[in-house]
Amino acid sequence: MAIKQLIKSTSGWLYLNSPVGRQQLQGAGVILMLHRVLSNDRAADLPHRNELCVGPKAFEHLLVWLRKHFDCVPLMEILQPNALRSERPRVALTFDDGWRDNAVNAFPLLQKHQVPASIFLSTDFIGSRQRFWWESLGETLWGSHGEKARMHLIECLHARKHPLPVLLDDIDVERRSLALLHYLQGLKSLAPQELEELTDECPKDSLPQALDWHQVRAMEASGLVRFGPHGASHAILTGLDDVRLSEEIRRSREALSNGCNRPLPVYCYPNGDNDERVRQQVADHDYPFALGTGTGIYRGDGDPLNLPRFGVSQRTARHPQLLSWRIYRGARP
Repeated sequence: MAIKQLIKSTSGWLYLNSPVGRQQLQGAGVILMLHRVLSNDRAADLPHRNELCVGPKAFEHLLVWLRKHFDCVPLMEILQPNALRSERPRVALTFDDGWRDNAVNAFPLLQKHQVPASIFLSTDFIGSRQRFWWESLGETLWGSHGEKARMHLIECLHARKHPLPVLLDDIDVERRSLALLHYLQGLKSLAPQELEELTDECPKDSLPQALDWHQVRAMEASGLVRFGPHGASHAILTGLDDVRLSEEIRRSREALSNGCNRPLPVYCYPNGDNDERVRQQVADHDYPFALGTGTGIYRGDGDPLNLPRFGVSQRTARHPQLLSWRIYRGARP
């Protein structure tokens, strides 16, 4: 671990175990944001996967650490009135998108450690073979599907005036992966239609990337997992006109109502992007709460339609004291 990270890690440990830290966090709520739990940790270590993916060993390490320092509770126990008056800080786990590995890799570990979670579904993907663009483009460009598929996609990107940076051909794996991460982040601003067209240029995967409704109902029946909407198509809501925005929210709500017994009254913004217009539309569709991606702890105040969360990467799952450092930063008045 680098010196800077070691200092943060040590400071985070001291904060959680100090009287000042315990007093600041008393009755507070911490909401964590995850996406994927891969089948092995080595795959999750590379920068272009690290932010959205954790490995099973790192995820289990995180769960053990959370249970030691927090009360692990369902999301609604943090959001409901008077729920934050416990002596220990509370933490709730949330997962975005609805990846299939949430059922295959994450759920068994949640069961083992009896940690509840909320999963927010991009409902158009659930039970379909529709693919998430980030995964399809990223893994094709990384070479996971072979050099022929990689070169074909590179040519398509060049034709659309999205040339790849030179560093994507770097012999150093870490630098190449970091360059890919930055490149993919830059593609987020593209129109959903263009991202879908680029995804269609990638090889078809043998298995769907998203959960199916049978998996959703099985996890819900356990009593440990609840589900909420994360958009229908995962379109960035701030970029939609009023009609499309309303339709996107309505379609995801209807899919959850048909597919789940107790969908959460919480909306989760794709990519965290929201503004006053989006929040008003979400409220008009009878959602009292919505999750953003701004960091901070929850004390029952602030905008309930833009709730803060702390993102969890492979790095912070391996070294949860780094997470406690970020919680310390978010808890300061």
